[in-house]
Amino acid sequence: SKRITCFVILRGSHSLSGYSNLKKEEKNENKSKNEDNKKKRSRLVDNTDEKPDTFHSLGLKDWKTRLSYFLQNSSSPGKPKNGKKSKQQTFIKPSPEEAQLWSEAFDELLASKYGLAAFRAFLKSEFCEENIEFWLACEDFKKTKSPQKLSSKARKIYTDFIEKEAPKEINIDFQTKTLIAQNIQEATSGCFTTAQKRVYSLMENNSYPRFLESEFYQDLCKKPQITTESHAT
Repeated sequence: SKRITCFVILRGSHSLSGYSNLKKEEKNENKSKNEDNKKKRSRLVDNTDEKPDTFHSLGLKDWKTRLSYFLQNSSSPGKPKNGKKSKQQTFIKPSPEEAQLWSEAFDELLASKYGLAAFRAFLKSEFCEENIEFWLACEDFKKTKSPQKLSSKARKIYTDFIEKEAPKEINIDFQTKTLIAQNIQEATSGCFTTAQKRVYSLMENNSYPRFLESEFYQDLCKKPQITTESHAT
């Protein structure tokens, strides 16, 4: 009977310790998932319909400050600015009619230097500016002719946006990342095509509609009424 009792106690203690270890593992796993979710929410707001609190706190004055910065740095990657003339052209504010065209198609917005700068400022407020930066880097990459430059640019895009824990890591699936890692060994202009389409779709379906609802965009679309009143007086 002593042996049986001892066996039962030992067996019970093993079961308790096993249960305790299982609970600890579940707790650690949940903690790890929560941390990952926090990172995704902070970096990949583009995948949700929620608007970050930071965006609500942005007034028109803050918008203009950010817009000014992106307009000054709106030249394509790797291409220097041509001088004061091109810089002045960049700062031309669109008319309400021109701004309204941006709502017709996402490409209309991206084709406008002012619109692109405004969209970049908006994405920065949503903590997902890496999406448009990656898209722009891919556009520049596809125009590259030199095989040597193509290879070096491919590696830079990979280290900046694709690899795990990259400083501007974008939200793409593991298979696409693996395929890119293989493709850049012998870089071609189509290395990042799949990833670029994925990021374009994310922006078009998530950030773009929210941009069109933003106070800044609505303000651009307003037709000035002060001038008509002054003429009337």
